[in-house]
Amino acid sequence: MEPINPQNFQGYSKQELFALFREFLEEYYKQKEKELHEISLIERIVRVEEELKSLRKEMSYRFEALLREMNARFEALLAEQRALWKEMNTRFEAVIKEMNTRFEAQKRESDVRFEALLAEQRALREEMNTRFEAVIKEMNTRFEAQKRESDVRFEALEKRFNFLRWTMMLGFTILSILITIFSFLFRS
Repeated sequence: MEPINPQNFQGYSKQELFALFREFLEEYYKQKEKELHEISLIERIVRVEEELKSLRKEMSYRFEALLREMNARFEALLAEQRALWKEMNTRFEAVIKEMNTRFEAQKRESDVRFEALLAEQRALREEMNTRFEAVIKEMNTRFEAQKRESDVRFEALEKRFNFLRWTMMLGFTILSILITIFSFLFRS
């Protein structure tokens, strides 16, 4: 019987290996059936035991080879997963670092903009306060001037009314006196 190379069985599952083993045994027994009839029962038992022993050794060898191969694959897969996780962690840390850098830059930019806006608002408020005070002063000056002008006009108007009142009173008085005089003169 020729030795079996375990690399030929890569990719087979345990069930498939057992099925292959069963087929192998069936084929083997069919070939040896004629020979077994000729050999005595004890000799047959001895041969069967030797065959079984050899098959056990071969199965053990195959199983160990398969186990070593599966362990190697598993270790390779674990190493690949570790490398992948390490790469993902590195990428994630780089992304977080980049995001933190961007956030800090954006925060600084926002702070600068906010300070500029505050400075602009302060300047605008001071300019508005200056304008407001100037307008108030101007309005107070105009109001005072208008008040003085109104006072002057009112005094002039009051003088006119006083003059008219006195003129009217004097006119009515003269008219009353004239009426009284005419009524005495023309009555008699």
